[in-house]
Amino acid sequence: MTPITEVEGRRVTLSNLEKVLYPETGFTKGELVHYYATTAGVMLPHLRDRAVSLLRYPDGPGGQVFFTKNVPPGTPDWVTTAEVPRSSPDGPARMVVVNDLASLVWAANLVAEFHTHQWPVQAPDEADRLVFDLDPGAPATVVEACEAALWLRERLAADGIEAYAKTAGSKGLHLLAAVRGASSRDTSAYAKALAVEAERALPGLVVHRMTRSLRPGKVFVDWSQNAAGKTTAAPYTLRARAAPMVSTPVTWEEVEGCRSPAALEFLADDIGPRLREHGDLMAGLLDGERASRLP
Repeated sequence: MTPITEVEGRRVTLSNLEKVLYPETGFTKGELVHYYATTAGVMLPHLRDRAVSLLRYPDGPGGQVFFTKNVPPGTPDWVTTAEVPRSSPDGPARMVVVNDLASLVWAANLVAEFHTHQWPVQAPDEADRLVFDLDPGAPATVVEACEAALWLRERLAADGIEAYAKTAGSKGLHLLAAVRGASSRDTSAYAKALAVEAERALPGLVVHRMTRSLRPGKVFVDWSQNAAGKTTAAPYTLRARAAPMVSTPVTWEEVEGCRSPAALEFLADDIGPRLREHGDLMAGLLDGERASRLP
């Protein structure tokens, strides 16, 4: 029998809670739903009023993995949705917006990573996030990504922009900053300029182009996720990896002290203790008073 639970007055259908999604650790779908429910206090503010792309893996990371961008069939009518502009000839898309605990639990039952745009649905023409995805090419690891992150942090600070770091939940690092008064085109141009500057300053470490042949042993500073149509893994989302890795906010002391990839690998069970110790390390992104204008 498929269980139905009530979440904040909404009836949410859950299914296959005993299914093992991560065979490496035995982590089940029920544990995944529990993780999102118990992390909602810090995760929801980063999802609120942002259309989500859901990278789904209903049979675990070893099964079929696919993006769901349009509102999926069977979505309850109480789940918020929004019309989102896109450049394709099909016109705008209608996407899910996860604004409350019931919607988060419903989406978690689909087994998904949560990815968001860098702008809220109320103002698609105004970006309020700047993002860099630091992706190391083997044999480089997150250790080298941390070196690049520290350079970018200082460079952003020189322009009056405060950066926050989180693990990608795979092998790299994400830097985010709150901005205002800019379009996605503006943030993309600024991020590309800094990526080019980083490559010039750190030629043995950084590359700003996606060309695969340039990337071994270097950190690709991906500035392109600032484009209006792109989405980035949200803070605290689980990732479709061999183990239940989480895209986890980290302190700059942790970035500075990183000497091995294991130092910045966090599983679902690690997040509760980290939140008790640090709170939400990316809470500053939500404070409009701390948003900066691009130079």
